Amino acid sequence: MGALSYRAAKKAALVTLAASCSIATPAFAETSGISAADTAWMIVATALVLMMTIPGLALFYSGMVRKKNVLATMAQSLAAVAMISILWVAYGYSLAFVGEGPWIGTLDRWFLIGMTMESVNPAAKTIPETLFMLYQMTFAIITVALVAGAVADRMRFSAYLLFSVGWFTFVYVPLAHWVWGGGFLATAGVLDFAGGLVVHLSAGIGGLVAAKVMGKRHGYGTENLAPFDLSLAVIGTGMLWVGWFGFNGGSALGANSRAVMAITATHLAACAGALTWGAIEWATRRKPSVLGMISGAVAGLGTITPASGFVAPWHGVVIGIVAGVLCFWACTWLKQRLQYDDSLDVFGVHGIGGLTGTLLAGVFAVNAIGGTSGLLEGNPQQVVIQLYGIAVVLGWSAVATFALLKLVSIFAPLRVSLQQELEGLDISQHGEALQ
Repeated sequence: MGALSYRAAKKAALVTLAASCSIATPAFAETSGISAADTAWMIVATALVLMMTIPGLALFYSGMVRKKNVLATMAQSLAAVAMISILWVAYGYSLAFVGEGPWIGTLDRWFLIGMTMESVNPAAKTIPETLFMLYQMTFAIITVALVAGAVADRMRFSAYLLFSVGWFTFVYVPLAHWVWGGGFLATAGVLDFAGGLVVHLSAGIGGLVAAKVMGKRHGYGTENLAPFDLSLAVIGTGMLWVGWFGFNGGSALGANSRAVMAITATHLAACAGALTWGAIEWATRRKPSVLGMISGAVAGLGTITPASGFVAPWHGVVIGIVAGVLCFWACTWLKQRLQYDDSLDVFGVHGIGGLTGTLLAGVFAVNAIGGTSGLLEGNPQQVVIQLYGIAVVLGWSAVATFALLKLVSIFAPLRVSLQQELEGLDISQHGEALQ
């Protein structure tokens, strides 16, 4: 009887505990509005986007430079993660996403003051504000790191650090507020689901200006500047590709159908971009290169980014094909015509891709998916609005980047010496080298 009484009492206690949990959980959700499912997905998405920079972009970029610059290229991505994370917490998040001014936010959340476990940002009411802050941090990190690819093999590390601080502060933070933080571009109705303007076009234009200001690498056009190890770049592409599911899918800010639609369109665009670039090389050069296929995949990923949460999956295929064609053209004919040395084709892939995808978002946007109709649904005005957003971001990024480079050059030489460039940045900037 004692055993039976014990089991009965234990069962009664468990039933009481279950009942209390069933009552308490909805009460918490109702009070705070925080969703466990949305929070879990956004934690995963945040980790995926961070993986895109380190090790994803670090491997992708370092695999395409020469052996003597591999570690220096990785160091730029690593430094971006460490430095931008702290700056984002200090003032970046607050200026970008706190306050409703048309030009910039406020410093009410500087160093996360006032942020609690229960607080939420109005832009993401079903996840903790801390998580929203972290997720947006990963976007800032990779955008700054992307710009470095345009001046790989020749930029002094100290100058890169100074430039990155300035570019983050005066280019990325304002753009994030204008487009996503309730600024004047958001008010105008510009569509940018996950960063065609804020990330890719801004980084692409910044990279182009930096490449022109820095000048060409020694031996550009006369020596073999072939990649050291494309296998690293392929691995990096894979990490970028998977990470992009968090980049675009996470921009739905919840575990919902829109996130799944964005991920599907993203994957299909990458596939179409890789196949298109490879097919063009096959037709024009008799052989599809591995470098071309991974470039096409990244072009497709970057181009679908602004449209991913507004379009149907089959639109992703079309956008990926367009990306493969236009980005190939930009990285070959246009690059030769304009005579600039963008080391890792940041402008050709990300700049042209971001511009194209932003424009196509205005063409293909589906009201049933993103709440906005595009040209094909009878709203040609959206294309005009997208062009307005493109012009603003292009102009601001170009002018601010040029001014920042000139300012940084007053305090530190932008470029390593010829002897250091010949020796390699691994040794000259970091005192290390691959054996």
